[in-house]
Amino acid sequence: MKPDRQLPASASSAVVRLQADGTASSLNDQVAVEEPLEIRIGNRPFVVTMRTPGNDEELAAGFMTSEGIASSKADFREIDRCPLSSNPENTIRIRFSDKIDGQSVESRRYGAVSSSCGVCGKTSITAIGNSHTQIESDLKVRRQLLFDLPERLRENQVVFDRTGGLHSSGIFNQDGELVCLREDVGRHNALDKAIGYSLLNGVWPLNEHILLVSGRVSFEIIQKALAAKIPLVAAVSAPSSLAIEVAREYGVTLIGFLRPPKMNVYSHPQRILD
Repeated sequence: MKPDRQLPASASSAVVRLQADGTASSLNDQVAVEEPLEIRIGNRPFVVTMRTPGNDEELAAGFMTSEGIASSKADFREIDRCPLSSNPENTIRIRFSDKIDGQSVESRRYGAVSSSCGVCGKTSITAIGNSHTQIESDLKVRRQLLFDLPERLRENQVVFDRTGGLHSSGIFNQDGELVCLREDVGRHNALDKAIGYSLLNGVWPLNEHILLVSGRVSFEIIQKALAAKIPLVAAVSAPSSLAIEVAREYGVTLIGFLRPPKMNVYSHPQRILD
């Protein structure tokens, strides 16, 4: 794969700051960039997602993996910028290996995807069952290690520090060491980038790892965790009802409101040790 050219993840914007005492001041503020990324299969458009630029090759690989199209690095022959595009910084081209059925991929062509939610084609647990199996993992994690993770995530949210406007997904090993952290305006994109990094760099599968997300856990986050075989998903905020249901059904330990000194464990607490 060729080196990735990137647009900036943040940009300066003029703002007027109003104070409670009635005073006003003009200044420049750093804001998160949101740009469309077109993912092509060969030279044909496949999906457009709104994302924060950066790690676009990982995003493309992670998206294809979390959607069940690819499952290993060997499934990708090449991931690069598309030179035929009028805007190559916002276009990624994928060439799959011969293992991937091109016609099957073509039949799953998507339209535009917003930064606020992922592709919602899988709308039920039954549909997930056609793509994913039960999580099998011997992972055991001590309670105190989990309490330490939010601070480790926060310390590495570089673009969030500048803008205050991004979601983060962090992959940790069973010793609590950060393997990868990715940021994006879309929580699903942040996770796809982290999954793509793991797959392309040989940290795969993630069946002995922990996922921590900076916001809430929706159905789509659990869906993507299943694709990566992640056995423990934690969040500093709340999970949705469907996320809980899927986690219970497919063997994922789901933790919400991970805010020391408390956490809520919604499914499979046997992985958490005192």
